[in-house]
Amino acid sequence: MRIRSFIIAYALVLAILLFADRRPHPAPQSGYSHIVDLTIGKSTAGKNPVPIQSASRTEIIAPGALIPGTWAAGEIPAERLIAPLVVMDLNVSPPAQISLDDIAAWESKHGAVPQGAVVAIRHPAAAGVASSTAMPISSEAVEFLMDARYTTGFAIESRPDFASDRTLARQIALHGNYVIESASHLTTLPANGSIIIVAPSKDKNARQDQVRVLAMVR
Repeated sequence: MRIRSFIIAYALVLAILLFADRRPHPAPQSGYSHIVDLTIGKSTAGKNPVPIQSASRTEIIAPGALIPGTWAAGEIPAERLIAPLVVMDLNVSPPAQISLDDIAAWESKHGAVPQGAVVAIRHPAAAGVASSTAMPISSEAVEFLMDARYTTGFAIESRPDFASDRTLARQIALHGNYVIESASHLTTLPANGSIIIVAPSKDKNARQDQVRVLAMVR
């Protein structure tokens, strides 16, 4: 009698499990609420788009643009083109640059910069204009981020002047980092928690090229 009761109970449990397994499962949530396009490209007004001047469009400066023989835009490994995105605010007078102290203050508030991140520097007043310095971040701060946080790149709203600091340019290239210039809409992003997707062309000869940049925001 006990064996028969056990068999009946086991059969009922098995039937319940099989029925539950057939029920549709809810789709997993990605945790990201929307996507922000960080690219300046073409004006889409009207039937005939008007190309933006190259000085204003969003471009990627590959390591090969800084040191010949390193990665061109189309040679950057795909895993370095999708990365955590952090945004730091630049609210200082010229020569406006993020310092080591600024990074320490940012990390004390938001936590350490994620390993392999792209660091975006938000300075709306400088959007699309040429910088008076190599980068809106000091060479010491860049070195720290590349050596201690293993960054893969930087995104800025201005256009860098690497001719003013060839040593910094060389270090960025040797670390395999790239620079996205004339990025847009950084003011809409949170300080951390986003993912950046960088999509250069597959041209293995292009050292500096127009690029599409998207941010997935939580």
